[in-house]
Amino acid sequence: MENEKWLLGIDIGGTSVKLAFLTEEGDIVHKWEIPTNIANNGSSIIPDIGKAVHNKLAELNVPHEKLKAAGVGAPGPIDQELGVMFEAVNLGWPDNFPLRDLMQEAVGVPVAIENDANAAALGEMWKGAGKGAKDLIAITLGTGVGGGVIVNGDIVHGAKGAAGEIGHITAVPKGGYMCNCGKQGCLETVASATGIVRTAKEFLAEYEGDSPLKELLQKNGDITAKDIFDAAQTGDELALRTVDSLADHLGLALANIGSTFNPAKIVIGGGVSKAGDFLLGKIEEFFKKYAFKPVGDSTEIVLAQLGNDAGIAGAAWLAANKN
Repeated sequence: MENEKWLLGIDIGGTSVKLAFLTEEGDIVHKWEIPTNIANNGSSIIPDIGKAVHNKLAELNVPHEKLKAAGVGAPGPIDQELGVMFEAVNLGWPDNFPLRDLMQEAVGVPVAIENDANAAALGEMWKGAGKGAKDLIAITLGTGVGGGVIVNGDIVHGAKGAAGEIGHITAVPKGGYMCNCGKQGCLETVASATGIVRTAKEFLAEYEGDSPLKELLQKNGDITAKDIFDAAQTGDELALRTVDSLADHLGLALANIGSTFNPAKIVIGGGVSKAGDFLLGKIEEFFKKYAFKPVGDSTEIVLAQLGNDAGIAGAAWLAANKN
């Protein structure tokens, strides 16, 4: 359609910024990425994005008027109404950073902002595994554990933009590991890629049997989350024990969240989710064990579908619905 406007989706990460032009229906027309320059307290990030957008429009020979609005996902708690990020530790920006207004100036269209994990949750709701569900929980299992809570088709923010921080639910009330947030025993310390490796090493230190993980640790000096899932799927006892520990913690946390929100779907994404149906089956087992029966019966646990495109799709949803 000649006259159809485009939405601009921007997903700001610690190492790269993902950008895309999308139709108003959320289909990606063109996507690309640029490095995130965090030097000098991230002062170049927004000018770099503005330049990248204008250059790309020129390269595609598309007038700026084609853009209708933009959405931005960024790593930290935000206030949509004020248009500020309360803090952005990974980017170097000062507290209460006026992200919306600065981005509007740089790209020249109305801008809506959101936390990156929340944006990914919106993306999965709109164009991915959550399609058709208005009440869903999205959880990202990667180096850390991120999340987003959607009720009646919109993100729950809370009093200071920190709702949906699933990774910081206390999973180990006593004697837990220190989390980067400064608290002990967070879900992130036991259910992230880092957490599952730590758990496996702890079990290995006391394990007297044979395990391919023991051999890999001796040979390479380290093991990965993928090594653990691969070994578990061959029936390795120690690896299975490690995966059960992760699924137990996650199942309990999700069951408790489920009793609060009763979501139609729980969407599991992030690098750890590449373990696929094997991991999903384990999480479902423990979720049903701990969940209030009506919640356990009505909640479907599914794997995220959009991968790295979830954030830009969610940012485009913001552009379409919050401007």
